[in-house]
Formats: sequence, C-alpha cells, structure tokens
Amino acid sequence: MIIVRFNRPEFEYDVHSLVKAFFPKEEVKMYYTCSEEELQGKKTACMHHTKEESLTALAEAAQSITIEYGKAEISLKRQEQETADTDVFAVDFSDRIQTKNELKRHLYRMLQRRCSHALPWGTLTGIRPTKIPMKLLEEGKSREEIAAYMKEQYLASEEKIQLSIDIAERERKLLKQLDYENGYSLYIGIPFCPSTCLYCSFTSYPLAAWKKQVDRYLDALEREIEDTAQRFRDKTLNSVYIGGGTPTTLEPQQLDRLIGKIKCSFDLSNCLEFTVEAGRPDSVTKDKLLVLKKHGIGRISVNPQTMKQETLDLIGRHHTVEQTEECFHLARELGFDNINMDLIIGLPQENIDDVRHTMEKLKELGPDNVTVHSLAVKRAARLTIFKEHYQNMAMVNTQEHMDLCAEYCREMGLFPYYLYRQKGMAGNMENVGYAAEGKAGLYNILIMEEVQSIVALGAGSVTKRVYPDGTIKRCENVKEVALYIEKIDEMIERKRRLFEEM
Repeated sequence: MIIVRFNRPEFEYDVHSLVKAFFPKEEVKMYYTCSEEELQGKKTACMHHTKEESLTALAEAAQSITIEYGKAEISLKRQEQETADTDVFAVDFSDRIQTKNELKRHLYRMLQRRCSHALPWGTLTGIRPTKIPMKLLEEGKSREEIAAYMKEQYLASEEKIQLSIDIAERERKLLKQLDYENGYSLYIGIPFCPSTCLYCSFTSYPLAAWKKQVDRYLDALEREIEDTAQRFRDKTLNSVYIGGGTPTTLEPQQLDRLIGKIKCSFDLSNCLEFTVEAGRPDSVTKDKLLVLKKHGIGRISVNPQTMKQETLDLIGRHHTVEQTEECFHLARELGFDNINMDLIIGLPQENIDDVRHTMEKLKELGPDNVTVHSLAVKRAARLTIFKEHYQNMAMVNTQEHMDLCAEYCREMGLFPYYLYRQKGMAGNMENVGYAAEGKAGLYNILIMEEVQSIVALGAGSVTKRVYPDGTIKRCENVKEVALYIEKIDEMIERKRRLFEEM
C-alpha cells in the first residue's frame, strides 16, 4: 500500500493517477490532514479525512508521500522505511495549469528515482495525448517546437512524442473533410454479445438471456432514431457507427430493419463513413454480411483480439482462430474492402512470441485497419471482480510488444492514424489505430479529438455536444436494457434538452 497525504484538496486526481502509473499493483490511499471547514464544498470521494487514521496508516504503510501546499511553494516528501526523499519548489498558484504541471514533474522525478525507470508518456496520464500536438499544430508550431515543448512540459519519451505528432498531422488532414459548424456524427449501440469477455466493462448483455427482448429494444431504438432525424434534419451527418456490444448478434432481418430505418430517416448524402462492428466472428454469417453489403456499409470490424486459441478460451471468446480467418475471407469474397481487426496486447498468459504469432496471422490475412489495444482492466470487468482467480496470471505489455506490432503494421502498409489511452493500461502504454491509405476510421478520430458533436442512441450510450468554443456537454442513456425500453421517452427528452439551443 502507498499512502498519499495532503494538507489541502488540490490536484489529488492527477497525483493519484501518476502514483498508480508507477505502482500499478499497489493500492494507493489518499488522506487529507486539513480541517473540516477547509473541506467544505470539496469532492472527497475515495478520500479519507481522519487525522488519527492518517497517522496510523502512515505508521503501518511501507511507503508514504506527503504533499504540503504553502503560500508560494509546494513541498514533496517520500518516506520509505529508513529512507526519505524531499523536494521543495516555488509555484505560482494563480496559474493552475502550470502549477499542476510543475507538481507532476517534481513528483514524477521523485518516483522515477525510487523505481529506477521512466514512464513512456512521462507525466501525461490523460486519455487523449494527441490533443496537445494537435492544438500546437493549429497554432502554427513546427514539429521541432512541439517535440521540445512535450519533452520539457511532460517528460515524455522521444518515441511517444514523435508518434503523437505523426498521428496529429494525419488527423488534421482527415478532419478537414468534416463540417464542424453544421455537421455531426451518429453512434448507435447494440448492447448484446454472444458472451461476456473476461476484461470487458462495456454495456453488453448475453444474447441468450435477452433474445426475446431484441425486437422490443429495436422498437425503442427506432423511436430515438426518428426523434434524432427530425431534430437534426437541417444538419450534415458526416459519419455513422453501429457498435456495442456486438451488432451482428442481431438476426439478418433485424440488421436489415435497423439499417433500413437509419437510411430512410437520415440524409446520408454527405456521410463519409458508415461502420458496423461485426466484431465477434462467432456472430457473423454470410446472410448478415449480405445484409450489410446490400445497404452499402463501407467499413466493418472482424475482431480476433488474439490468434492464440488457449487465450481465446481463457478470456471467454467463444470462437476459434479458424472462425476468425473464415469470417475475414468470407467478407473479402463478398467485396468488403475496408476491414478492421482489433487486437489486445497484455492478455493473461501471453508473451511476446504469442503476439508475434498473432501478427503473423494478421499479415497473412491483410486487413485494411488494425487497432492495437493495450489491456486496460476496469473495475467492472470480471478480471477485476474475480481477481483472486487471475492474480497469478502474467499480463505483460512493454515497448517491445508495441514496437513489434508497429513494425508488422508497417510491413502491411498500415500507418498510425489515431491514439488514445485508458486507466490501468498494461505497461502504461496506449491504443493505436493503424490504417492503409484512404482507409482510416473517421469516427475513431472524432471520438478522441472531440471536435464534432456525436449523437449516441441505445442503452448505455453517451451523447457529446461540442460547442464552437470547445466546451463539451454530455448526456447518458441508462445502461440496463429493460430500463432503457421502459424509459425511452426520458432518453429522448434528455437529448432534446441538450440540443434545445441549436
């Protein structure tokens, strides 16, 4: 356990994220030592405030970090048994961002000395690091100026800096196709899956238990579609993404019904991309692919996650490696020329040779997109809930793993075009999307860069309204399917309120 003690609530989220990045397997507890009056109006979720409890915990803890905010300085002290590391530095509290960055740099260097290793992204703990070079490119900064800024401000590695700049440059070119002022994108969630994967925390329900409710779900979804189409009739729809869950758990006639409803409700004449996740190979049939082909769907996903059968069995993917290959070949035979394949690096019991085997298999298939995910274990995943069953399983991801995937993607003619990070990622790495020329997923960029409103329909979906000044407001649909069906009028009303001043 690691104890972090503050004398006032300030930058605690950033501190927690950075400490956790260096000590991913340790429990990190955070304490206030300020008075109750000073805590008034502050959010104290997951934080403790009892001085006696703090002192007891600190006495028993193997390590502790104390952060004390003065009038014009911050004092950092790390105590570990008989050793201590102290740092005091001046700050300007009137500039909150610079103060936060300065604190994180000093804390980072302290933890780096303790752990004898650096983090690939330095002090950056947010999920969208490419936003930094994107903003600087928009300001007219050169690659060299951006690299120097990211090195000085965030202590990121040269490799990650260059990757983020490369991706930002590609994103800028792709985003020029979009109508920012009058455009929007549409997400439609199908929250059913053949089974729930070990690492999954998305809104998904086993189809076997909900099969009789799917048509009622589509009834509710169609009502959301109708209201959205009416409300946005004077706007430009730039992209459509049907995700989940697993959209191809729907029967062919249900898929036909859903996509037909979308096509007859919205003006798709300016739609640059229409994606349907055919993610689970065990949910895909020729008849379903023919439905997608009939409706002119341009981009699909066939997601293996790994090409090692033992891992598929372990994580709850009820399909075989052969089914993945057969599904991919069938899609190619039917004329799909923009196929994405998702992988996860850091899965239980996989080593770098297993990753190499997976990449060799993908190279043989030749997908148009490959998304390389670093395993991120969320609180709602079975891997966390039942962690005592999996705690002795190795889950390893390193720069060597990511470099290996990048090299194979280059050999396949695929280049990085979007990137994001998540909490708890194996190896403190990132997720990177690679694509052939002209095959990059616009929706993937939009969800990360947050430059255009995304209207999200279906259970568990989150709508984001992006204002001209960059402000973002959200509204969420309930996650539980039965509740979504019951409260569909409320879901529609939430979005009406969010967009009522368009």
